[in-house]
Amino acid sequence: MEVTITTENIEQYRTGELPLVVDLWATWCGPCRMIAPIVSKLAEEYDGKLVVGKCDVEENDDVAAEYRVRNIPTLLFFKGGELVGKHVGAITEGDLRKKFDELL
Repeated sequence: MEVTITTENIEQYRTGELPLVVDLWATWCGPCRMIAPIVSKLAEEYDGKLVVGKCDVEENDDVAAEYRVRNIPTLLFFKGGELVGKHVGAITEGDLRKKFDELL
């Protein structure tokens, strides 16, 4: 299950018990729409093991600025409250699954 990440709640999820993956995206972004089904599928598969959140950069530009996101899609990977990885651009399901597994 995916959650919506906003300026107001990112800290809560980032410092939560489970690792966090944040998908920074925008409605007008073609590559973002391309990876969205992959992110959603893996969010369901990994439910209870990690949290997957979607953050619309148009509505939460300060989140993008804080993590120096200049291009989307960008995936941020947090563990223990710390940023431990970042991926910019489209990604295959297999490669994203590896990144999810590395967080566990």
